Amino acid sequence: MKILVIGAGAWGTALAANSAPRHALSLWTRDADQALELRSVRENRRYLPGVLLPASLQFPSGPAQVLPALAAAHELAVIATPMAGLRGVLEVLRDHPGPVAWLSKGFEAAVSAGGLLGHEIQAEVAPGLRCAVLSGPSFAQEVARGLPTALVAASPHSDAQGALVDAFHGGSLRVYASGDMAGVEVGGAVKNVLAIAAGLCDGLGLGLNARAALITRGLAEMTRLGVALGARADTFMGLSGLGDLVLTATGDLSRNRRVGLLLAEGRSPAQAVASLGHVAEGVYCARSVAQRAEALGVEMPITAAVVGLLDGHFKPAQAVATLMGRDATTEQ
Repeated sequence: MKILVIGAGAWGTALAANSAPRHALSLWTRDADQALELRSVRENRRYLPGVLLPASLQFPSGPAQVLPALAAAHELAVIATPMAGLRGVLEVLRDHPGPVAWLSKGFEAAVSAGGLLGHEIQAEVAPGLRCAVLSGPSFAQEVARGLPTALVAASPHSDAQGALVDAFHGGSLRVYASGDMAGVEVGGAVKNVLAIAAGLCDGLGLGLNARAALITRGLAEMTRLGVALGARADTFMGLSGLGDLVLTATGDLSRNRRVGLLLAEGRSPAQAVASLGHVAEGVYCARSVAQRAEALGVEMPITAAVVGLLDGHFKPAQAVATLMGRDATTEQ
């Protein structure tokens, strides 16, 4: 199978490296210098250092305008940009006849009313595309090293689901199909925000009881928002909900959890993000999650506390006090 992965960050590189031994993989980057380095050293030193890239993996480059012709020469196009770049690539590929998938997790940032999920962006700018999202609990470093990983391919189009399963199921990757695109995307977005809260909890030394409570109540927040956006509640007990939340909230490789740890040390949000050298999608989309929830009348107190922290309205201890000072209620 001929597969084009668009975006040579950590996750796109890892997925391409994992699947290159089984398929004809091309990993596109806009940056010609980055493509030259990838070809010459067979390593993504900036985003995935220490991982030798397969000899068969190709590295085309050029402006975004080359993508329609490049994608047309492949059976599947997979967008591996951060959420901020998804709209632009979908606009360029809006007339592509084949399946298009993305790995991006989050809500698009918005000044007011709240940003959009990936499938909502696609419906707005490229409604004719047959699209899917590939998500689930997955650290790029582990996927690149061939460690066992399970993912979910979600789409209302059976051929797009099937293309992702055919492309990536095999070896150390197991891919499950789902028709609940909204649920899979909400899980992939909200878990990043909750991971910031989990990192804060651990950084403040609040204990394992507190972490368990935060993850459980965070899952309830995620599910409420997802159902309000048309998702199935049971999706959030699967890979893209509970699975991805547990990984991102507890794993040492989680960038979003690391942001929370740094905030607990007294770093500003800007300092925390700058120290990572990578995008932390939870910082990028927290406000959009809160805005969408407010517009829908969905209560998300943990998310609201994270936003207050990121906006400088709370100190770390104040954010915790705000959550613990809430009135008693029933579990739901």
